[in-house]
This record gives sequence, C-alpha cells and structure tokens, in this order.
Amino acid sequence: MDQENKPQVVPVSKYCHESRVFKTGRVFPNDVNNHKTLFGGKLMSTIDEVASISAMRHCRTNVVTASADSVDFLLPIRPTDSVCFESFVSWTGRTSIEVFVKIISENLYTGERAVAATSFLTFVAVHEDGTPSPVPAIIAETEEEKLICQSANERSELRKIRRASSKKLASQLSTTKYWE
Repeated sequence: MDQENKPQVVPVSKYCHESRVFKTGRVFPNDVNNHKTLFGGKLMSTIDEVASISAMRHCRTNVVTASADSVDFLLPIRPTDSVCFESFVSWTGRTSIEVFVKIISENLYTGERAVAATSFLTFVAVHEDGTPSPVPAIIAETEEEKLICQSANERSELRKIRRASSKKLASQLSTTKYWE
C-alpha cells in the first residue's frame, strides 16, 4: 500500500504526564571535562535518550530525532552532583512531537537542587516503512506543563523558519574534500 492510500487515523489526545520520563545519574570522573564539570556532549546524549522515550510513549510508534531545537546550559554540573532528567511531550503537530527536558543538578552532600539546563527537541513519528505517522494532540494539566506548552506554537514557527534557512544554507555548501 503506498503512502497516499494508507489510512491516516488521528489518535485521541493524551496528557503530558503520560509521556513523562525521569532518569537520575551520577557524575563520575570520566564524565567531566578539563573544567571538572560534566561534558556538554554527555549531557546532550542523555537528553536525546530520555526525550526519545517520551516521544515514543506519546505515539507508541518509532520516532526519529528531527532537531535538537535548544540546549541551554544554565549552571555547571560537578562530580559532587547527581543529575536528574525529566522530560515530557510539550507540543504536537500532525506527525511532529516536541519534547521538553528539564535537567536538575543536586549536590549530594548538601541536598541543594537547581535547574542546570533545559532543552527542547523535535521528533517525527514514523511507520515501520519510514513514512510519517499521525500523533495524538497533547493536553497540559499542571502549571508547569501549561507554562511550557503555552509558547509551543511560537517555537514551532521558529523551527520552520530555522529549518528553511538550514536547507538553503546546505544547498549552497560544498561537499568537496579539502584535504585531497
């Protein structure tokens, strides 16, 4: 069956909490950079991991990362800290899913907790054959969910502009190997 003839059943709405994921970890010596703070790349890898689980919990099908819209590093995360990742779906389009990730550091000696980073990622739900799959709408319940979700349409519009700009730039870039 080709894509045009596939049934496009739009699933019912789901609540943010149905996609919520928590993951807590330690910061070990091999996780830090020369500043003795958590490597940004290590943090970003875990952000993508937990966000993809939220996206799949929401649509219950395969997803692909379409973009890491933002990762804002707000405070350093140190080896004396644990790192808690909390993610949930904050917006959906027809086949797109935006996921918000909040990263909280906790000093394991003092118990002091702080939001160390925030991130938004976008995924596309896909059928087994790789074609886009419709996703449920999202319903925010808590004040924090409402706060995050209320600006989602604006972020979606900015993503479209940024993606068009990236495509234009990519079409003008060379693929020549300069070292040959």
